[in-house]
Amino acid sequence: MAGGIKKFVVGCFDDEEVLFPAVKNVRRAGYKIHDVYTPFPIHGLDHALGLRETSIHTAGFIYGITGTVTALSCISWIFTKDWPLNIGGKPHFALPAWIPITFELTVLFAAVGMVLTFCYLCQLSPFVKKHHFHLRATDDLFVMVIECTDKTNDDEVQGFLKNAGASEINVQVAETGWWLGRYDKEQKLYRELEKGY
Repeated sequence: MAGGIKKFVVGCFDDEEVLFPAVKNVRRAGYKIHDVYTPFPIHGLDHALGLRETSIHTAGFIYGITGTVTALSCISWIFTKDWPLNIGGKPHFALPAWIPITFELTVLFAAVGMVLTFCYLCQLSPFVKKHHFHLRATDDLFVMVIECTDKTNDDEVQGFLKNAGASEINVQVAETGWWLGRYDKEQKLYRELEKGY
């Protein structure tokens, strides 16, 4: 799934205390922040970026209910219709005895479903390749990526980031989507980008 080819101004920060106000100032100035990459979660950064609350908990609830319904449906069909057993004269529809397996299947469906949903939304999968804006983005640097439009002045944005406390600033042209490939193989896209820019 290919996205668009866009230009980005990338600013690197050494400290989260510098990054946090910089994010607010960049948004206040009207620039579009593509993403912020940090080595560890920063409390409140999602609100500073203007991101809406995730719906993954709603997805987890739906997956859990699906697991509950699946467990109860299968067990009740097996023990009442498909293979009813007379166990000490107990009723075939013995709901209290099914609670453990129903609980386990509920947890299994919710957990696996949320992980797969998270991987899909974040485009995480074997052989899925995305552009890395800085090699130290998840190591010890806080990297802010600002998306440039036709009206954006690159020099102005770089100056803005420098005043905001960025220790390293550069301009990159990158694919915004993801593609299948390996990181040790060069992608054709970058050869095309070098010709176009």
